[in-house]
Amino acid sequence: MVIDELVEKEELTKLWNINCRDITQLIQDFISNSVNDAGAEGVVIGLSGGIDSTVAVYLAAKALPREKILALSLPDYRITPKSDIGDVESIAKNLGIELQSIEITKIHNSFLKHLKREKIAEGNLKARIRMSLIYYQSNLHNKIVIGTGDRSEILLGYFTKFGDGGSDILPIGDLYKTQLKILGKHLKVPERILEKESSPYLWENQTAKGEIGLSYEKIDMILHLLYDKNKTPEEVGRIIRDSSAIKKVQNMNKRSHHKRNQSPICKILH
Repeated sequence: MVIDELVEKEELTKLWNINCRDITQLIQDFISNSVNDAGAEGVVIGLSGGIDSTVAVYLAAKALPREKILALSLPDYRITPKSDIGDVESIAKNLGIELQSIEITKIHNSFLKHLKREKIAEGNLKARIRMSLIYYQSNLHNKIVIGTGDRSEILLGYFTKFGDGGSDILPIGDLYKTQLKILGKHLKVPERILEKESSPYLWENQTAKGEIGLSYEKIDMILHLLYDKNKTPEEVGRIIRDSSAIKKVQNMNKRSHHKRNQSPICKILH
């Protein structure tokens, strides 16, 4: 990636110079207050072994008594790496939180018996099955659901609507993926998790970089300049000289607008 050394270098540097201590305290308070305001008994979180859900559950463990946190492991044994399943078990054990595992392959297959097969639709169905199970436990135990989406994924629309995009609160939703790595190091998240290649694992060999075609380092800089600093694509192009990447990020944001907003209501009575 080529970055103009004379333009906005200081502003881009600020993106990585986050105050992890203050952010941690802010998110702790947010989680604790959200649980209290809802009159809930705690939180439920889908734990995949990736950076987002791991950082989110570490923060929850700082905010709440451990017995108030329920983590769910929802693997598809055809796709989910065994190493991720092992990491989930290790995280739950190290934090001292309850972990329940529900293997979703048979549930997913039961739907597909009645449906036309198509890779992306099948993958999104898998994400929605997972969120249905998370909300079932939420209802059962009077807990609120912690979403694990970060700012990069939210602005790109890189999540399944009513799937992993479902939540009651989004503690890390204002942090970019690359900022989460910095916060994760501060929280002492295991290095192997921080360095994992990001993937929703909705189908075989899926990776975020392979699907999007860009690294999160580049994505986050473009998103920051476009949507935090309100720069035009032309202005961003003078800083990050990759017009195709800028256009791709902008198009992904535009196409996913509906994912970030409540369904529009046809106004009749007002």
